[in-house]
Amino acid sequence: MIERREFIQRAGAAAALAALGLPRRSRGAAAARVVVVGGGFAGATAARYTREYAPDAEVTLIEKDEAYVSCPFSNEVLSGERDIASLTFGYAGLARRGVHVVIDEVLDLDPAAKTVKTRGGKTLTADFLVVAPGIAFRWNAIPGYDEAASETIPHAWKAGPQTLLLRRQIEAMRDGGLLVIVAPPTPYRCPPGPYERAAQIAHYLTHHGKGKSKVLILDPKDSFSKRPLFLEGWKHNYGDMVEWRPGAEGGKVESIDPKTRVVRAEFDEYRPDVLNVVPPQKAGLLAEKSGLTDERGWCPIVPESFESTRARGVYVVGDATSAGAMAKAAYSSNTQAKVAAAHIASTILGTRPPRPAYTNTCWSLLAPDYGISAASIYTIGPEGRIIEVPGAGGYSPENAPIEQRRREAEYGKSWYENITRDTYG
Repeated sequence: MIERREFIQRAGAAAALAALGLPRRSRGAAAARVVVVGGGFAGATAARYTREYAPDAEVTLIEKDEAYVSCPFSNEVLSGERDIASLTFGYAGLARRGVHVVIDEVLDLDPAAKTVKTRGGKTLTADFLVVAPGIAFRWNAIPGYDEAASETIPHAWKAGPQTLLLRRQIEAMRDGGLLVIVAPPTPYRCPPGPYERAAQIAHYLTHHGKGKSKVLILDPKDSFSKRPLFLEGWKHNYGDMVEWRPGAEGGKVESIDPKTRVVRAEFDEYRPDVLNVVPPQKAGLLAEKSGLTDERGWCPIVPESFESTRARGVYVVGDATSAGAMAKAAYSSNTQAKVAAAHIASTILGTRPPRPAYTNTCWSLLAPDYGISAASIYTIGPEGRIIEVPGAGGYSPENAPIEQRRREAEYGKSWYENITRDTYG
């Protein structure tokens, strides 16, 4: 069993790369054409490492935005500890590594023909396709909350303008006001995200003259990732400001009136000053449109390679995948992309694909100097699904000394610097 402190200290992109046992750079690869769609953590990592492992391959990354705004650490924008610029990454680093970066929107993807058509009129044909479409929202899953409503009642689950909208609403909130976060059902991107968000908002309110305010989380679930640690951390940092109401105690929201902002739950009705709704989720719309999703709305994959079970030579990585026990998180996406890149490179080079390993570590910052984490190591189980390795990884200890919480906050910040450097150069 890996000792927890050792695991956390060595976690990061370099450790994940070493664990995978990936092939080394080798000249002589065929000039295969690899097209990667999507420039988030999964897509950018896949493009970089496919080019690294098969340096003679023609690797093209297509992304509609000129820069990626990171969801990890975006909750710190709400507390005032970060700005959007610190979360924004361009693609010049990938271009320097030989990846052909195309800023354009993909309108059509044909998995069988392995062709991609863009809004700008380009048609690209690939030998291998990597699809990293992220997530889409299930609009109207909560009656009254649709895409139009999100323009005034933000979800802020895709970092950028939505994050800034929620930030402005928090700044304008009166002292003694109520802020409601509606958490989503599983599965969804970043399992601890809504609960970290509550802490970061509480941090802002506490330090900006709004200490009489309340942050209420309405949750359809009866538990969530790192729950005991969050409950402890909320109490330590913010007293009774943050309250979590599970589904069994009336936390399931039944409807939202976007005009009055009235939230109707199973037992109560709320009129918050600020409302943040995180909708239920599914794989990105491009995956759905291309026939890569199953009846649950996620993309089934072959665990050993992340090749789609729906199309040969097409790989799906990141939050859109149905990857067993792996959390939908940036670290998972980075790991999955390296597994796919290794498999593609091995196919190109005519070598045996390495046996993959999968890791994920998720840090949550409840205050600038108060961090908690969960670490997991995965393997392929007897039924061919990705499962957690029993006894490996683990959680931050409960009732730990405050110095340990401070160190974990620093570990989390260090991880973020490492993974963004690893992904975007």
